[in-house]
Order: sequence, then structure tokens, then C-alpha cells
Amino acid sequence: MEMTPAHWVYLAGLASLIIVMVARKNVVVPAIAATFLTAATFTGSIPGGVASVFRASLVAASELFNIFLIIALVTAMLAALRAIGAEHRMVAPFRRLMVNGPIAYVVLFVVTYVFALFFWPTPTLALIAAILLPAAIRAGLSPMGGAIAIAIAGQGMALASDYVIGVAPGLSASGANVSADLIADRALILSWVVGLVALVMSYVLTVRRRRPTPAGAAERSDEMLTSIAHGAELAPAGVAAASTGGGTSDQLSHALATREPPREALAEPGAAPVDAVLDDAATDERGRGWRAKLFAVGVPVSFGALLVYMLLGRFTDLVTVDDGAGAPLVGGLAALLLLAVALTSDGVRAFESCAEHVVEGLSFAFKAMGVVIPIAGFVFIGISDFSGRIMGLAEGTTAPGFLFDAIRSVEQHIPNNPIIILLAVLLAGMTVGLDGSGWAGLPLTGSLSEALSPHAGVDTATLAAIAQNGASWTGGGTLVIWSSLIAVATFCGVSVVDLARKLFLPVVTGLVVSAVVAAIIW
Repeated sequence: MEMTPAHWVYLAGLASLIIVMVARKNVVVPAIAATFLTAATFTGSIPGGVASVFRASLVAASELFNIFLIIALVTAMLAALRAIGAEHRMVAPFRRLMVNGPIAYVVLFVVTYVFALFFWPTPTLALIAAILLPAAIRAGLSPMGGAIAIAIAGQGMALASDYVIGVAPGLSASGANVSADLIADRALILSWVVGLVALVMSYVLTVRRRRPTPAGAAERSDEMLTSIAHGAELAPAGVAAASTGGGTSDQLSHALATREPPREALAEPGAAPVDAVLDDAATDERGRGWRAKLFAVGVPVSFGALLVYMLLGRFTDLVTVDDGAGAPLVGGLAALLLLAVALTSDGVRAFESCAEHVVEGLSFAFKAMGVVIPIAGFVFIGISDFSGRIMGLAEGTTAPGFLFDAIRSVEQHIPNNPIIILLAVLLAGMTVGLDGSGWAGLPLTGSLSEALSPHAGVDTATLAAIAQNGASWTGGGTLVIWSSLIAVATFCGVSVVDLARKLFLPVVTGLVVSAVVAAIIW
């Protein structure tokens, strides 16, 4: 594969993004500059490069809009629930399950994995953030700990195998010319290895070191979580951190924990803690009324019914559910529940209040997603599926894939050593995962696996499964900030850059261990 000057400009831009991210600086400036230089070099036109900067962001916005819309609609629904106090009653049943921070960490991980395996991570995130996350933080888990558990289970482990829905194994199989079921079986086992390593390492390195939310800060923790729903003063802090790379979830937790002085000393010996009494009183006050009770039960039941419906569509012929229908169904249900809350609670003001909540949700989604769009636009210009549209190439013109072409160009230089080839295929998968979806390059990694299999002495399905794990864990939402990781950070109220940094070492270590395990058992 011939490398043109535009290829080298793109790779230099990619390297500059990585360096700037490591330096904890905002990557929007180098992303826009690299997009312009790459397009101008390839087309030989300065005006073409200028126009490509705009089209890159437009294409990225369209590709990421499903995440954007999920954030906006669920945010609007949470705003409506908070207005009537239903969110307190809704999370109350989970207090017994979330007895402390470590158990909450494991419960979030398990529940997220099971749900995401059936519905993919983004729809699952909406359910978890609305119902389980508040209870976990009340139990003492930090917002960053919750974000880590959700990201590893959903955006990482469930997506890496895609064992139930089967889109990822199908894409890998299309290039590898082997059974998709065989790739899925291998990818499932490897995803478990990566997930367990990442889960344990993240707990040791980050979660257990974070100061848990004090018992007296339960109400203030809820304020942080529900700031997602109404743009309160704490929400911009999380968004700003996600946008600029400055600030951490530690700062956010500290602000929550120190807004009021500790009150445990005010309780009489043998009496219930003052904080618990005040918290329960506040919950009763805000949750009074049949509307709060109705929607505290109705929202979980509605989402539970949606779960049953999706399961029936997956495992029976009673209903037909198209692949990829999870996100639209969750988003649509959130919008209808928002409408129901507004109509029953606000009377004649329902038209105005519903619109206000939608505007709040859209505003918050813009704040959270806006900075990611130019970055994703630069990554997309390196992928042939998008580069033609971005650079305005004529129909019938072969669109360049700067990112994939670079991988093909070094294929012949990979030595015939099984361990080296396994790690090289893993690196190739992680590289194509930089597009932010994790799956765009799976046909390429599948074909690469087929080509390298004779040299490695490892079957094609195993190599394809390793590459699929690398691509999915990277782009699916654990290592790059222009993926659905932004949704995890947004719902948890933490910095997306800080979250990606905390996940980097555990996830990469897990991926390397999984490659070694594959070499041993297959």
C-alpha cells in the first residue's frame, strides 16, 4: 500500500492528538488543524481543506447523534421526575442491595453487563443511570467508581463480544471467511479475561482510593446526579472537565462532601444519625403525592416491560425486534414518560414545562458533546467510509482510508512469531478502534487475521476475536473520549478525559493478558 503525503500528514495529526491528550490539554485545536492539513494535502486545494473542516464536524455529528439524543431525552425525563420528587422513591428499593461501596461497584458491573449484552451499552446506560447509579452513590461508591464499573461492563466487555446480537462477530467474519459463531465464542472468553483484569485493577488503583460519599452527603450526592436533569451549578463542572480535561471527579466529590459541615456529632447517643433523619424527611417531603408514587413505580416498570419485549424478540417468534432497535426504543420511551409526567403533574402548564425539560436536555447534551465533534471529525477523515464525504470527492472516486492504509502498509513487515503477531493484531484492532465506534474496521481486521494466520500458527477465528476485542474496547467506549464513553461520563457527572485516563492502564493490561491467554489455550 503506497503511502502518500496526505497519509503521513494524517498520521502526524493522530500522533499530535495523542501527545496533547497525554499532556492534559484540549485537543480541539490540533484536531481541527490536522483535519484541514490532511484534506488540503490530499485534494491539493486550500478551499477544499477549509470546507472539509466543516464537513468533518457535520459527518461526526450525524454519526454521534444517537448518543447525543439519548443523553437529551433521558436528561429531560430525569428533570421531569425530579420536579415531582419521584426519583427519590424510585431508587429507594435499591438501598438494601447497595449496602456499601465495594458491593455497589460489583452490582453496577454485573447488572450493566447483563443488560448491555442484550441491548448494547448506550440504551443500557440510560436505564442504569436513571435507576441504579443514584443508589450506588448513596451506598458510598464515588461517581468515578460508578463510571468505571459501567464503562468496563457495558462499553467494554459486553460490546467486545456482542455475543447476543452478533453484529461485531458478523463484521469480523465477513473479512475473515470463518464462522461468525466461532469468532463470537472466542471473543466472549477473551472479553471476560479483559473485563476481570480491568475490573480488579481499576478497583485497586482508583475505586478503593477514592473517598466514599459520606452518609451525611446522600442528599447532596443526589443533587449531583440530578444536575444532569436540570443544568444545576454542579453540572457545568462535570461538563467543563469533560470538555477541557481540567478538573476531576475528586473535585466534584469534594465539593459535594464539603458543602455543609458534618452533622454526625449532633445526634444523641443511640439515636438515628441526624443526616439519615434529615435525608428521610427530605425524601418524604419531596416524594409526597400520588404522582411521585405513580411514576416511581411506573418508570422502572415501563423499562422492565421494554426489557421483556426485547427478550421476546431475541429468543422467540412472538414479536419482531430489529437489530439496533434498543436505542430508539429507550429514547422514545423516555420521551413518552416525560410527556406523561408533564401532563399529569403540570396541568395546563404541561405544554410549557415539557418543552422546558426538552430544552434543558438538549442544552446539556450540547455542552457534553460539543467538544467531541471536531475530534471525531478528524478521526473519521482517516476512514474510507467517511473521507469521501468529508473531502467532497466526486461520486465514483475511491475514497482514501488513511488510517487503514497505514496498517496495510506495514503488514508485510510483521515477523512470523506467534506472540508478536497476536500483539500486532491486537494493536491493529486498537488502531481501527480509534474511529470511536470500534466496529468500522472489523472487516479489515478480519481479513488481516486471515492473512496472518499461517504465519502465526494460530487459527483465523482467534486472531479475529483478538482484533475485535482490541477495536471494541478502544472505540466502543473505554479508551477514546470521542466514543460513547462521553455518555458514561455525562450521566455519572465526571470528566470524560479523567475517566479515559483511569481506564487506560487496566484495559490495556487486560487486552495484553487476553492475547497471552489466547496463545496458551488455542
